[in-house]
Amino acid sequence: MKVKARGSFAVLLLAGLGMIAGMIYVSLTNGEFDITVKDIVRTLLRINPNPDYDLVVFEFRLPRIVIAVLVGMGLGIAGAVIQGVTRNGLADPGMLGINAGAGVAIVVFLYFYQGQIREITWFSVMAMPLFGLLGGLMAALMIYLFAWKNGRLEPQRLLLTGLAIASGLSAISLFLTLRMNSQDFEMVAVWTTGSIYNANWKYIASILPWFAVLIPIIYARSHTLNLLQLDDDSARSVGVQLEKQKGILLLSGIGLVSACVSVAGGIGFIGLIAPHIARRLVGQAHQRSLPICAVVGALLVLAADFIGKTLFSPVELPAGIIVAILGVPSFVFLLHRRKGRA
Repeated sequence: MKVKARGSFAVLLLAGLGMIAGMIYVSLTNGEFDITVKDIVRTLLRINPNPDYDLVVFEFRLPRIVIAVLVGMGLGIAGAVIQGVTRNGLADPGMLGINAGAGVAIVVFLYFYQGQIREITWFSVMAMPLFGLLGGLMAALMIYLFAWKNGRLEPQRLLLTGLAIASGLSAISLFLTLRMNSQDFEMVAVWTTGSIYNANWKYIASILPWFAVLIPIIYARSHTLNLLQLDDDSARSVGVQLEKQKGILLLSGIGLVSACVSVAGGIGFIGLIAPHIARRLVGQAHQRSLPICAVVGALLVLAADFIGKTLFSPVELPAGIIVAILGVPSFVFLLHRRKGRA
C-alpha cells in the first residue's frame, strides 16, 4: 500500500512539474512579441544571440516566470503551514492579515523611500523582505492576542480576527499610498493588487536566500506538522515541544509570505487553494502534500500571470486579480462544505 502511495505521489509530482514546464514554454513563446521555440533555445544556449530576443527573454519574460514560480511555491507552502499549525482549513496568509501586515510595512518603507522607488537598488530590494517580515510578525502577534481565549487559539476567532486586522492594515496601506506622488502611487497601487509585471533579477536574488533557508526548515518538520493535527495533549504525549515547534513553523511561514509580498504584492488565496488541492491529491501527510502545494501554487500563479498579461492585451490585469476571481468562489465552496459537516 505504501509503495502504491509513493508511486502515485511521484506520478503526480512529475505531472505537476510537466504542467509547469508547459506553462513556462507558453509564457516564453507567447506575448506581444511572439518567439518560436527554436529562437528561444538558440537564445538560452547563446547560439548567434539576437539583441531583441535577449531583451525579451532575459529582461522581461524569464525573470517574470521565475518570480511567478517562486511566489507560487512560497505561498502554497506557507498556506499549508498556517493551516496545519492552526488546524483550520480556512486559514490563509491573506485572510489572516499576514499579507496585509507585510504589505503595510513595505508600503511604509516605500513611502519614506518615495521618489526613488523606480530606481531599483540592492538596498531597496534586500530591505523590502525584512520590512515585510516585521509587518507580518506584527500582524501575527495582533491576531494571537485577539484570537487567544481560555488558553487556546480558537479557529473561528482566528479567522474573524484575521479578516478584521487585514481590513484595518489595508486601509493604512491605502492611506499612505494616497499620500505618495502620482508616479509612485500608480506603481504601488498596482503592486498592492498582486502584480509581478516589474520582475527583475535583483528581486529574484533578494528572495532566494529566504527560500533556501525557510523551505528546508519547514520540510524537515513535516512530521511535526502531522502530529500538530492531533489535539494539544496528544501532541505533547508523543514528545512534541508544542509552542516551540508552532513558533518555528509560523515564523518560517510568515518569512516566506513576507518575501513573496515584497516582490509580488498581495496575491491572495494561493495559500488557501493549494493545500486543499494537495490534500485531495496525496492525502494529509505533509511529507507528500508540501511538495504538491509548491507545485500547485507555482502553476496557479504562472497561469494567472499569463492570463492577465495576454487575455486582456494591450491592458494588463495583475495576477492577484485573476487569482481572486478563482479564489473567492473556492473560499465560499469550502466554507459551505465545512458548514454542512458541522
